[in-house]
Amino acid sequence: MKPSLKNFSRIVVKIGSASLVDQKTGIRSVWLTSLIRDVAELHRQGTEVLIVSSGAIALGRKQMTDQGVPVSSGVLLLEESQAAAAIGQISMCHAYHKTLHAHGLTAAQILLTLGDTEDRRRYLNARNTIQTALRWRSVPIINENDSVATAEIRYGDNDRLAARVASMIDADLLILLSDIDGLYTAPPHLDPDARHLEIVDHVTPEIEAMGGGAASEFSRGGMRTKIEAAKIATSAGVTMVITSADQLHPLSELDNGKKATWFMPSPVPITDRKKWIAGGLDVGGQISIDEGAMVALESGKSLLPVGVTSVEGDFSRGDTVQIVSPSGAILGQGLAEYDSVEARKVIGLNSDDIAKTLGHNIRAVLIHRDDMVVDF
Repeated sequence: MKPSLKNFSRIVVKIGSASLVDQKTGIRSVWLTSLIRDVAELHRQGTEVLIVSSGAIALGRKQMTDQGVPVSSGVLLLEESQAAAAIGQISMCHAYHKTLHAHGLTAAQILLTLGDTEDRRRYLNARNTIQTALRWRSVPIINENDSVATAEIRYGDNDRLAARVASMIDADLLILLSDIDGLYTAPPHLDPDARHLEIVDHVTPEIEAMGGGAASEFSRGGMRTKIEAAKIATSAGVTMVITSADQLHPLSELDNGKKATWFMPSPVPITDRKKWIAGGLDVGGQISIDEGAMVALESGKSLLPVGVTSVEGDFSRGDTVQIVSPSGAILGQGLAEYDSVEARKVIGLNSDDIAKTLGHNIRAVLIHRDDMVVDF
C-alpha cells in the first residue's frame, strides 16, 4: 500500500532544473505556483517542507543569452557554470520568495557545498541552521553553492544533496520531482518492454543496475544518482519517492494515484553520526574483504586488516572509504583508521605481523564498527 503525504511530518522536495526552468521562457511560473500551493497546504496541516532546487545555472545562462552575451550552447566550462549560477541564483530565489510570500510563507535561502556535508563540524552547523529556519516556520530553499564549487558542476548532484539533507535534518520523506515518473526495469525510452516499479522495499544490486543515464541535457544526473539518493535516504530511515514533475500540483497528486516509485526506509534505525557516515559522498577509496570478514561484519564486528584482500584509492586516516564484498558489491562505508599507504602494507596481516611491518604503535582495526555502516 502506497503511503500518503498526510503520514509525514517533515518533507524534503527536490526539484530538477528541467522541471523549474524552460529554456525558452525561463521560470515555469504556472507550474511553480501550483507546487507552492501544495507546499502551503502541507504547511497549514503542520508539515514542515524543505525544497532542494536546481535551476540557477540554467536561469543564469538564459539571462545572459537574452542579453546578447555569447554563451556557449553546449557544455559550459567550470568558470562559466559558476558565473551562470551566481547570476541565476538571484532570479531563482526571487521566484520562490514571491510565490511563497503570496501564501504568507517565508523563504530561507541556504547554499551548501560538498564540504558542508562531509566535514562533521560543518555538517552539524548546517543542520542547526536548517532546523532553526524550520522552527521559525520558514521554508528553506536549498541548493549546492555552484558559484564557488571547485568540483565539476552537475545538476544531478542535487539528487544526492537532497538525500543528504533529508538524512541530516531527520526528514521522514524525500520527494524527487523528475522528468520520469519513477523507476523502470530498464530505461523506458530505450526499451518498450520496461516495467514500472511501484514499490522498492530494498535497494539491491539488481535495483542499482536498473539506473540508466540522463534523459536530457539539463538533467544530467539521470536515474543513477536517484538510486544513489535512495540508498542514502532509506538507510537513514527516510522514505523516498520518485515521480514526474510534468503536471500541475505535483505533490498533492501523489495522494490522487499519481504514478510514482516509492522506496521504503530501512527498518533498522542508525544513529545521527552513522547517518553522516552512510551519506558521505566524498569517498576516498575502496577496501575489498574476504568471506571471513563478511561474516564478522554481519555479526556487528569491526573490520580487521586480516580480512582485507585489496585497497584502492588514495585516502588519509579518517576519510570515508567503501567496503566491497568478495563478489564486488558495495556493502557500505566507514571511516578508515589507516591511510591508504599503510592500509596496503597490512592487507591480510594479523596484529603481530602488523607491528613487525609498520614498526610503531598500531591500531587494532582498519574500520571500527562504530565508524561503519554496512547493509546486508
